[in-house]
Amino acid sequence: MSHEMKPAYSASSAVSAEDAGREATRREFLQGSMAIAGSLLASSAGARFASAQATTKQPNLVFFLGEGQRFDALSSAGSPIVHTPNHDRIGREGIVFRNAFCTNALCAPARATLLTGLYSRSTGALSNEHLNLPLPADIPLFTDLLREAGYEIAIVGKVHTHNGVEERDWDYYFGHNNPGNNYANPFFKEGRNGKVGPERQYENVYPDDLSVDRALDWLRTRESDKPFCLLIWFVAPHEPFFRARRHFDLYRGTLIPKPATFDDDLKGYPGKPKCFAAAKNKIGTSPEHESAGSLEGMAKDYYAGLVAVDENIGKVFQYLEKKNILDDTAILHSSDHGFFLGEWRLFDKRLMHEPSIRVPMMIRYPKRVPAGTVREEQVLDLDVAPTLLDLAGVPIPRHMEGKSMLQLTQAADPEFRKEWYYEYFEWPNPEGVRPHRGIRTEQHKLIHYVMEPQEFEMYDLAADPGEINNLYGNPRCADVQKKLWDRMQELQAQVPERPKIQPKEAAS
Repeated sequence: MSHEMKPAYSASSAVSAEDAGREATRREFLQGSMAIAGSLLASSAGARFASAQATTKQPNLVFFLGEGQRFDALSSAGSPIVHTPNHDRIGREGIVFRNAFCTNALCAPARATLLTGLYSRSTGALSNEHLNLPLPADIPLFTDLLREAGYEIAIVGKVHTHNGVEERDWDYYFGHNNPGNNYANPFFKEGRNGKVGPERQYENVYPDDLSVDRALDWLRTRESDKPFCLLIWFVAPHEPFFRARRHFDLYRGTLIPKPATFDDDLKGYPGKPKCFAAAKNKIGTSPEHESAGSLEGMAKDYYAGLVAVDENIGKVFQYLEKKNILDDTAILHSSDHGFFLGEWRLFDKRLMHEPSIRVPMMIRYPKRVPAGTVREEQVLDLDVAPTLLDLAGVPIPRHMEGKSMLQLTQAADPEFRKEWYYEYFEWPNPEGVRPHRGIRTEQHKLIHYVMEPQEFEMYDLAADPGEINNLYGNPRCADVQKKLWDRMQELQAQVPERPKIQPKEAAS
């Protein structure tokens, strides 16, 4: 199918009458009655669980969120460089999802999706920009629903979801909205019982060390016998990739392998669109990203940050074991997005290529998750909120667009998810990555850069996992290309779109 035959990108692409009706119903729910429905769901759940807790104890929940942690940045995933024994323990004693992805590879939108179980298009959290744009109050976070069902809830670390998170009714909050914070003297806000205080700077302390220490202090001083849900969201290894002092000597003499496509820029980026080649997310080209000045330096600092994260995960394991509640606690680990470490000489994320969209995903909870389980099904960041609610026995609201991964702990399900939709919105952005959308199936991927001139990429991931041979426009692949395009249109049409709020409106 030629470029000229493509219909222009539109949020209101033609769909069947049945799909249109479903879309209108879900949009009405999202935009008009989510708060009421969410409250009713949670309240009824709370009533049921208040009577059920006498016989059934809900698990504690710990949600570790990595920052830009690649799916393969684990020793258990085969990394020859980074050693992550505490991360690895989660998967070894639980389940590992080998094909886990984010639906918008950017910090703030991804975090909004993790909290709500909704696409960026549905939350309105589209980018890292416009700091006054709120995560709408009428969209319940999964933690809101847990709290109404009897949980105490806390979040520590890099929240970075702007307005609409610190304003929720946290039992404990110790967070910041800065993408990278100040690694030497970090800034945090602290609060209890729904009231968050002013920002304060802390001197000479690594931010993730401080976050985890505060989380453990909160656990130690809790007087309630309610179950807890604790979100520990790390800032490392976000740029500028500063190391904890104890790791200054780590990786001296370590060789960092150069990806096979690192020098593709010298060849004119064969097969890649012009907008891909023109983007600024290239190692060693931007004075605004001095910490990404070389592959060697960036990669070593990146991995050192993950070692610090692993040590802090170990602290939480030690506490839970000491209190004899480890096996009463469900632990989920994932990341907001992946990260380029030199593929096509890139750093950062945003793009729909595998290093950017693939994330780790593991769950440990011996009472429901058999140890050593590995699954190949495609799971998404959309699935995290439903899964944590499912672990707690709290009903999953109908508006959530993901589904619980727990069904995969007992048996594989080839029909769990055959394909899914991706969308990246932020423009302009510091890296010059153009807005795009796409579809990923189990075998193929189609990427559509939506700004004029529209450009495309298409890959057979089974034959070409490195996404080297762009098949878009290849006559031999015309049937596959059309099927991917049509299905992408259908998937996008099924995602309700929240009306856009202008920054000046949000600031007023």
